[in-house]
Amino acid sequence: MSSKVSIVILNFNGEKHLNTYLPSVIKYSPNAHIVIIDNCSTDDSVEYIRSKHPQIQLIILDSNYGFAEGYNKGLKSVESKYYVLLNNDVRVTQNWLDPLITSIEKENLAGCQPKILSDINQNYFEHAGACGGFIDKDFFPFCRGRIFDTIEKDTKQYEESLDVFWCSGAALAIKSEIFHEMNGFDELFFAHMEEIDLCWRIQNHGHRFKVIPQSTVFHLGGGTLNYESSSKVYLNFRNNLFMIFKNYNGWIFTKLIRRMTIDSIAALQFLLKGKFNFFFSVFLAHMNFYANIPKLIKRRKKLKKKKSKKLIGFYKKSILISFFINKNKKFSDLKF
Repeated sequence: MSSKVSIVILNFNGEKHLNTYLPSVIKYSPNAHIVIIDNCSTDDSVEYIRSKHPQIQLIILDSNYGFAEGYNKGLKSVESKYYVLLNNDVRVTQNWLDPLITSIEKENLAGCQPKILSDINQNYFEHAGACGGFIDKDFFPFCRGRIFDTIEKDTKQYEESLDVFWCSGAALAIKSEIFHEMNGFDELFFAHMEEIDLCWRIQNHGHRFKVIPQSTVFHLGGGTLNYESSSKVYLNFRNNLFMIFKNYNGWIFTKLIRRMTIDSIAALQFLLKGKFNFFFSVFLAHMNFYANIPKLIKRRKKLKKKKSKKLIGFYKKSILISFFINKNKKFSDLKF
């Protein structure tokens, strides 16, 4: 089935979330084709969709392939000009979709994201994406509305549409043609930061991303992995190194040594705080990075063919220094 816009939700054991959040997607997305990609759930997710929402296209995978490969496999069966990738724990609002698609078409964007607020505390931004993603000189990601774990209250201070470095995979509108041209998400990542890696690769080919605050959604967050999960810590530290190695257009080893030194300091802090599982997660992340260097070298060589000189949404300073030493706790405090 071909449609101009397909809203594609990747699901793994998310029957509870689908029951809570899917009705809003159906209600407020009347002109879009809705697709559920099921990552081999062991709960009643598939039966729920079949019985309660038989009009929804259901793609069932034979294993849990994670976020990256799960989307890649499922999207091969979705024919649309635009994909809107949506987490299963996202509540959408009236007229959330039109501003995203209109912005892509009028400004020839590769993709964009809405303003993402917390579904638990709806006056605050949500951790995963907030109001657009940025990255600092050491490739620490942060957001307009969220720096590290400090979340800002939404007082309409970030209502301007803005070019960003990356858009959140929790609610990402993207041209399907570009997604497939770039071979989708990097399946080596499994989950976490794969959308930042994808946006970086696409930027390197001269395309742009924006945040469109005229569109608003509410995200529960931590729907698959809790934010305090040691697995999440492992994936974030490992995948950040993957991303740097692949995409940084410069002398890579100097950059990696600096970043891995910062990681080691973070691991030591985990140890001193008694968070032994987090300490070992960082250690294991680095070990897995070393093991995957041959694969990363191949990816880096392939991507080096096309590079743009200027990255949009790149903070030339250290967000660590700005946040912890200069006490710039809000995005609006930063000087780009």
